[in-house]
Amino acid sequence: MVPVFSSMNHDAEMQALALHSLLEANGIESTVVGTSTIPVVEFQVQVPRSQKEEAERVMAEASDGGPAAADEAEAESEKGE
Repeated sequence: MVPVFSSMNHDAEMQALALHSLLEANGIESTVVGTSTIPVVEFQVQVPRSQKEEAERVMAEASDGGPAAADEAEAESEKGE
């Protein structure tokens, strides 16, 4: 497993969980490493080495798309329900 995200910011846990969800939704295995009971420990999102490039591509697309793309993706996913 290799890290694709690492942070010790105040919102690191929230960011890590959001990225984990994004990657899993795109078929990329991921793991969140860190604990909210020890706030001075960094949070990481790790993926298998073989999926690192795909994970970085998915993360870049999500970042480039911003909130509007997230809203559009959510609306698309709700159509299928």
